[in-house]
Amino acid sequence: MLPVINTAGSLAGRVVLVTGVSREIGIGAAIAREVAGRGADVFLASWPAADAEQPWGACPRFADELVQQLRAGGVRAGHLAVDLADPAAPAELFEAARAELGHIDAVVANHARSSDQDLEHVTVQELDTCFAVNTRASLLLAKQFAARHDDTRPGGRIVLFTSGQHLGPMPAELPYVVSKGAIQQMTASLAAHLAPRGITVNCVNPGPTDTGWADPELTARVLDRLPLGRWGRPQDAARLVAWLLSDEAQWIVGQTINSEGGFTRG
Repeated sequence: MLPVINTAGSLAGRVVLVTGVSREIGIGAAIAREVAGRGADVFLASWPAADAEQPWGACPRFADELVQQLRAGGVRAGHLAVDLADPAAPAELFEAARAELGHIDAVVANHARSSDQDLEHVTVQELDTCFAVNTRASLLLAKQFAARHDDTRPGGRIVLFTSGQHLGPMPAELPYVVSKGAIQQMTASLAAHLAPRGITVNCVNPGPTDTGWADPELTARVLDRLPLGRWGRPQDAARLVAWLLSDEAQWIVGQTINSEGGFTRG
């Protein structure tokens, strides 16, 4: 018989900053709930204006509603709506989080700007914006965390998010691909720099995840390449992230973890 693994309380006493929490069905919301369920307090960052540009629309009040739900369950929680395209935003976010919850023990840079532009349609503006939001903001969040982290506290963690561009081509999403690829590439360097301080840095590629963005045709086409017979769920990524934040993952350093359910490319 396999042993029963009890994860309740595995993040007790920790405070986790999670970006990209603006939609009920999103990975960010699942991460916030998962880490809170394991005992962590959470500070959320959202930017509903970015979702308003997408076909699914924005949920401008969701993050505040989630904060209220978490507080009702005894979790200390806070939220700031902030545009991570602004280079000053990471510092602003950390100031707000520390004012609300004190020391931050972990950062989950889950936010992302998606972009559908191939080589013939790519624009300078979109390249710059994707780089600013996806790459620069993730790096500046790591910088802010490192500058403020108390090395005497256990559990210093940074979890970054990439996509599958390092495993196969994504020619229709060049600004997204370039900016997400940079995140995957910088993970090992950040990890090497911060590991002597007891801070681990890792990167997650969650694979095809059903967060409401794919149309029926794409959903069916991708499903044919998923041997488990389903798309990824936000909870799949959330459980992996929560484990990476825990003491059980303290020996995992500088890795990009492809959690894709056996997704095959071709």
